[in-house]
Amino acid sequence: MRYTDGPRVEVVVHVEAPVSRVWELVADIGLPARLSPELQRVAWLDGADRPVVGARFEGFNHHRLLGEWRTVSHVMEADEQRAFAWAVTDPDGRFGEATLDPARCAAFWRYELAAEPTGTRLRQTVRMGPGRSGVTEVIAQRPEQEEEIIEFRVAELRAGMESTLNGIKALAETDGPLGR
Repeated sequence: MRYTDGPRVEVVVHVEAPVSRVWELVADIGLPARLSPELQRVAWLDGADRPVVGARFEGFNHHRLLGEWRTVSHVMEADEQRAFAWAVTDPDGRFGEATLDPARCAAFWRYELAAEPTGTRLRQTVRMGPGRSGVTEVIAQRPEQEEEIIEFRVAELRAGMESTLNGIKALAETDGPLGR
C-alpha cells in the first residue's frame, strides 16, 4: 500500500451501554488524550464547546520517533448519537506546507455509533492523507520502504485506536458518575 492510496484503519467494539452514554464520551474531545498514546491534549477553538459542523479544536501530539507537533481539527460531521468526524490539518507546517484546509488534511477520523440489542456498536476509522504528515516525512527519507512504513503506521494507529475504544467501553460500562 502507498500513502497516495489513503491507507485506512477501522476498529469496532461492542459497548454494553446505551448510545446516549457512549455519545457523551465520544463527543468529549478531551477524553482521547487520556486514553491515546499519541494525543497529549486538546482544546476547542473559536468559542466552540461541543462537536458541531464547522467547529475547530487544537490538538497537541507526541510520538517517540517524530517528537511533538500541533494540529487543528475541523469538525466535518456531528450527527448526535450517530457520527462524529473531523479532518486534521497541519497549521504550523510541521510536515510540509502549513495548511488549515480540511481538503488537504493529514488524516480524517470518524466515530460511528449504532444501537444494538445489548448496547452500542462503536466504530472508529481513520484515513491517512491526502495531505502531508509525519508518515510522508519518513517516506521522503526512505521512499524504497514506503510499504513497510505504512504497515508500521497502520499497526500503531490500530493499537492506539484499540486503546481508546477499550477506554471508552470501560468508562461507559462503569457504574457511578462517569458510568451509566
